Amino acid sequence: MRRFRGIILGLFASASVAAPQQSPGPQRQPVAVVTAMIDAAAPGSVVRLPPGVYEGNLVIRKPVTLDGGGKAVFDGLGRGTVIEIAVAGVSLRGCTVRASGDDVTGESAAIRAITGPVTIESNRVEDALYGIDLREAPGSVIRDNIIHCKPLDPERRGDGIRLWWSHGVVVERNAVHQSRDIVFWYSENLIVRHNTVTGSRYGLHFMYSHDTTLSHNVLSDNSVGVYLMYSNDIALTDNRMINNRGASGYGLGLKDCDGIVIKGNALLANRVGVYIDNSPCSVGSTGLFESNMIAFNEIGLLATPNTHSNVFVANAFIENEQPATTHGRGQLTSNVFARDGVGNYWSDYAGLDLDGDGIGDTPYEPRSLFGAMLTAEPNLRLFVHTPAQRAIEFTARALPELRPVPMLIDPAPLAVPPTVGSEIADAPGSRAPMAALAAGLLLSAIGSAFALGRERRALPVPEGNNA
Repeated sequence: MRRFRGIILGLFASASVAAPQQSPGPQRQPVAVVTAMIDAAAPGSVVRLPPGVYEGNLVIRKPVTLDGGGKAVFDGLGRGTVIEIAVAGVSLRGCTVRASGDDVTGESAAIRAITGPVTIESNRVEDALYGIDLREAPGSVIRDNIIHCKPLDPERRGDGIRLWWSHGVVVERNAVHQSRDIVFWYSENLIVRHNTVTGSRYGLHFMYSHDTTLSHNVLSDNSVGVYLMYSNDIALTDNRMINNRGASGYGLGLKDCDGIVIKGNALLANRVGVYIDNSPCSVGSTGLFESNMIAFNEIGLLATPNTHSNVFVANAFIENEQPATTHGRGQLTSNVFARDGVGNYWSDYAGLDLDGDGIGDTPYEPRSLFGAMLTAEPNLRLFVHTPAQRAIEFTARALPELRPVPMLIDPAPLAVPPTVGSEIADAPGSRAPMAALAAGLLLSAIGSAFALGRERRALPVPEGNNA
């Protein structure tokens, strides 16, 4: 018995010796280790960080490139700003930066630059109040970063990317989720392209920032896609604003802006595709909306009654519940809806093109009685696509004196949808919105067929007809 017991104990002992040991986690060190590496480096050199977690708050005061190689993690331990760049000429790349403080008054950030130019690229930001914050950092580059802000209520969040008085900055190929805004304050001559913003308040928000180009950005599932306020000479080309349906729910909003060019964009399934408030606001200034797809929104175009001097040409207004209306009483007739004999496509246009020139033979003059009622009382949206809506429109057709004055006049409506947003269709990740557009058209057709079938089944069958 003793011999067997010894054998069993020996087997257990050998098994415990042979059991694989757990690999140690990433090495955790104080951020002072990185400070020492920077102090030892020559200005302009590359400091390559060993893999590991560096805890605490880092201030960079020497112009070096800090390269984390994708395996260096800076952990702020929930206190203050994790990395502050205090000298021009710094590059920060390949790092994960996480756990800033959450004190709103202190505006803690994952990465903050208080001078420029600097380059912040290919980093991952996690659990941050503010993501990347530039203050008076002209000529900087923010590129290829992934930013996730703290999971706070929307009113408590900070901005994913914020620029303050930082001119000539390039912001490109960043992905921001669950932030407040990407916001630009008093910053001019910016290039903002190929960014993606989801689950936030405003995707791109401009305040007093001029002479900027926005292109190929995707703003989806936010409260507002793009909002331009008091900002002039901005061009938006080939962007996608999709399913922005918060309290405002604008795909694109303009307030008191001059010299705005909106071209080749897709504004799909928002509460409001385009909202205009007093833009342009200066005498002699115009706004241009050309070759945009504005489709499947509750309201395609919404503007304040004093909106004027905008030109709309070759846009496709497709299956919006209301193609165009005002925010209050009034019409949009102080704006131009055709240029050089070319107007816009309206999916509810009932005219013909008998000569086949691609232009409708009669002007587009929307006189929807239900639409006018909806403008006066938005709660009536509950009855959209119901028999009540159809009854009201039938009554207006039967009694022309009930028909309202036209909301706008397009003298040269297009008979077929124009080809718009070709660059959008070719852009990476564009299949989903284009598929949604096709699916929406199909569902609309199915819905119409279903409604027609119900109406036909409801008709009385004449006597003697066995059909």
